[in-house]
Amino acid sequence: MKEVEKMLSGLLYQASDETLSIMRDRAKNLMYDYNQLRPNAYQKKDLLLRDLLGKAGENVYINQPLYVDYGKHISIGNDFFANYDCTFLDVAHITIGNNVMFGPKVSLLTATHPLDKDIRNEQYEYGLPITIKNDVWIGGNVVVNPGVTIGCGVVVGSGSVVTKDLPDDTLCYGNPCRVIRKLTEEDKIYWEKQKAISLSNK
Repeated sequence: MKEVEKMLSGLLYQASDETLSIMRDRAKNLMYDYNQLRPNAYQKKDLLLRDLLGKAGENVYINQPLYVDYGKHISIGNDFFANYDCTFLDVAHITIGNNVMFGPKVSLLTATHPLDKDIRNEQYEYGLPITIKNDVWIGGNVVVNPGVTIGCGVVVGSGSVVTKDLPDDTLCYGNPCRVIRKLTEEDKIYWEKQKAISLSNK
């Protein structure tokens, strides 16, 4: 089995593998080009993102700078926004659904290392996938750890460290991140009222 296949299967692998090094260099060059573009170079940014990422849906907008390992193992749905300085370490698959928003400095970290020091010092590492479902808002400076799934409609408060799966339609925050409460119809009613007030003040 090739090292890239081991990597994407969640097995221990050697990141120094030549093929993986070439893949990372490609991503670094595309990442550099993307991060050097002028902020209003929307068309060029979109083209570079589609070359860098495995999949990008419609209306994908990521503020520079952006940092990835490979890029090609990242799949993003429609209507995605990420603020400045996000890091997506995609040694395993990162899957992001539709209508997802990230604050600045969000880190999706699929990469991890053996707890045993001797194996770790032999430069072995491995990765576990991260899945973020539809309609999720993740606040600034949030870290999502390997193997985590964030359910539909979840709000993750800023500064959280997500170590376990988060269920649908919940408000979650903390280090480690935990469920604070369910998001309910009362929340929807409150925000519909706020929207009506805003629309009445044109």
